[in-house]
Amino acid sequence: MNGKGSDADSRTSDSKVNPWIDLELHPISDGDYRLEQRKQFDAVGALILSGFFTKEFVDTVVCQSASRETDAFYADSTHNVYLTDTNSEMSDDHPFNRQVVSSKGLIADDQIPIDSPLRDVYGDLGFKAFLCSLLQVKNIYPYDDLLSSINVHFAPNGRELGWHFDNSSFAVTTLLQAPQQGGEFQYVSDVRDADSGEMAFERVAAILNQGEQPSQLSFEAGDLVLFRGRNALHRVTPTRGAVTRILAVFAYNDQPGIGLSTSALQTFYGRTS
Repeated sequence: MNGKGSDADSRTSDSKVNPWIDLELHPISDGDYRLEQRKQFDAVGALILSGFFTKEFVDTVVCQSASRETDAFYADSTHNVYLTDTNSEMSDDHPFNRQVVSSKGLIADDQIPIDSPLRDVYGDLGFKAFLCSLLQVKNIYPYDDLLSSINVHFAPNGRELGWHFDNSSFAVTTLLQAPQQGGEFQYVSDVRDADSGEMAFERVAAILNQGEQPSQLSFEAGDLVLFRGRNALHRVTPTRGAVTRILAVFAYNDQPGIGLSTSALQTFYGRTS
């Protein structure tokens, strides 16, 4: 793909997102701006766009989400870093079977209000065209299940997201409310090569055994964060304090018809539909 980006570049943002995205600070339809951000994203596999969302966006989503926190599903189970079922032919302490804790809560796509700013942004043609340009893909698609496309994550005191690889090649998130302490996003880049089937058992074991120091992304409420997590092992450390960490996830795929596995749905949502 050339520097002009995707076929969707001619699309413009719907007026619905004007109150939600700071388009003066982040002119997402501008070709030069897109190219600049894409270079940064390609260089490090992560991109933080500070102040991307307006205070009105953050306040509105936090207000809507806080009232739904009691409806969130909190996973009390464990999982492996590959988000798959374990392999009975391998030992329990094998890197493929090693279990980590993900205790954060979330509300799924089917629990997000119809009038949420999250829906305005997720479906906006201009926003999707901007993401396509950064990702250098022609189109992006929602998840092929009813739960995964838009999520809001809650991490009150002591809750965390364990080490894992993403199923999708990229993640798009925004922090809505920071905790008092903890809740740090840590990652190790280029651990495996999912396309070739390389599982990187030795390196996964080293990371789980704290034998490799992870990098860290620091961001604030309202920042847009893009991260390539399919081959990068990553986690969010336990939060500390009385303030719940709240994060919104805009989940897309670069191919149609892709959904989370039954195992991953059950782990993170407590249901499969």
